[in-house]
Amino acid sequence: MSKIAIVYWSGTGNTEAMAKCIEEGVKATGGEAVLMGIGEFSPTRFSEFSAVAFGCPAMGSEQLEETEFEPAFEALESSLSGKNIALFGSYGWGDGQWMRDWCSRCDNAGANLLDENGLMANEAPDDAMQESCRDLGRRLAAW
Repeated sequence: MSKIAIVYWSGTGNTEAMAKCIEEGVKATGGEAVLMGIGEFSPTRFSEFSAVAFGCPAMGSEQLEETEFEPAFEALESSLSGKNIALFGSYGWGDGQWMRDWCSRCDNAGANLLDENGLMANEAPDDAMQESCRDLGRRLAAW
């Protein structure tokens, strides 16, 4: 059975809603999902999980949240090589540049990305996006 970490930061609750749908997808396949805030995850925890889904909304001028998420993710970046990860988050403006930049960072760090473009919800995830999140969870659990 797969054990998946879903590590996220959410300001408005939109990225948290995505995380919970990803959790539902993992559990639907019989996998184990562990939801946690970015501050609870460290490089040593990678070995506990078969894959990790990281979630953060676009903030400022299309960047990761800079006071909590960015510093914590930056500390993880050198440990991403060979790790199975997925990226997700919500945005309310722009065109998803924050996600493209984030995927590129992970690719450059040698991570195995489940989806090369990440999963993005514009504002609150609608029914179709919630199903996309569940599908991501199912695919993570099967990976």
